[in-house]
Amino acid sequence: MSFSSEIKEQLSRQTAPARHCQLAELAAILSFSGEWLQSEQGGQRVQIHTENLAVARKCFTLLRKTFNIRIGVSVKRNTYNRDRLENSPKSDVDGRRHGSYWVIAYDGLEAVRHVLVQSSCCKRAYIRGAFLAAGSVSDPEKSYHFEIVCETEAKACQLQEMIAGFGIGAKITRRKKNFVVYVKEGSQIVDLLNVMEAHTALMDFENVRILKEMRNSVNRQVNCETANLGKTISAAVKQIEDIRYIQKTMGFEKLPRNLAEMAEVRLEQPEATLKELGEMLNPPVGKSGVNHRLRKLSVLAEELKEFKEEKLL
Repeated sequence: MSFSSEIKEQLSRQTAPARHCQLAELAAILSFSGEWLQSEQGGQRVQIHTENLAVARKCFTLLRKTFNIRIGVSVKRNTYNRDRLENSPKSDVDGRRHGSYWVIAYDGLEAVRHVLVQSSCCKRAYIRGAFLAAGSVSDPEKSYHFEIVCETEAKACQLQEMIAGFGIGAKITRRKKNFVVYVKEGSQIVDLLNVMEAHTALMDFENVRILKEMRNSVNRQVNCETANLGKTISAAVKQIEDIRYIQKTMGFEKLPRNLAEMAEVRLEQPEATLKELGEMLNPPVGKSGVNHRLRKLSVLAEELKEFKEEKLL
């Protein structure tokens, strides 16, 4: 089961206690995956299409809990296998987990068609319903990506504004004929899961995110230390090469005392750090002082090489 399916499975098994929140969640599901049709009796009916069994189950639960009137509800699995759910609390579709499902409700749904979502709790329920109907979350082990697909730009902007009310900066992009409201920052996806009250999924996501950040932090530190070590080794090799060239061409006797001492200590301690080299000098000097002397030796070596090349010419 994908991470998105796990979240939808969790959300399908919880129902908001207040009727106005149930209406808001149902309104979102109808808006994002429903289609209003004319019934044979001349009234209105809505057909909800989903490929997720958990969403079909949640639709049936919300329809039963939200309306006290008798509503005809049926769930169809593909065209070759139709199963009718009568108005019984025990009706369910467990076990048929593959294919497409349609929940069809007949008449009596005008109240949910024009529902107004204003309070914070109803906005949570609406976002939850929108995600159940048309949302997905990538596996956090691979990447951070939350999205809800909208048929119109107006619907996408409305959803974006609703999400922004919880301090989450969702963005909108065009994908073929649809508009996608998406979030790519891990911490904001966590906040969205909290908004939808997917608390178990939130903990799973956070555990993965913390482990990934720890691994990334360790890798960055190791890479940084490796890079610094490589630079230190390269610098030490160059310093020793320059000092040996000076020793070979003019000897240390002609060097100032401080440079001669620096050259001898560096040759004796090729793996020592600048700090360690400074502590070996008499009197001891700091890292900047050691670095200054070694740069002087390198400049002297370059001058000797240039002088030799000029003589050859």
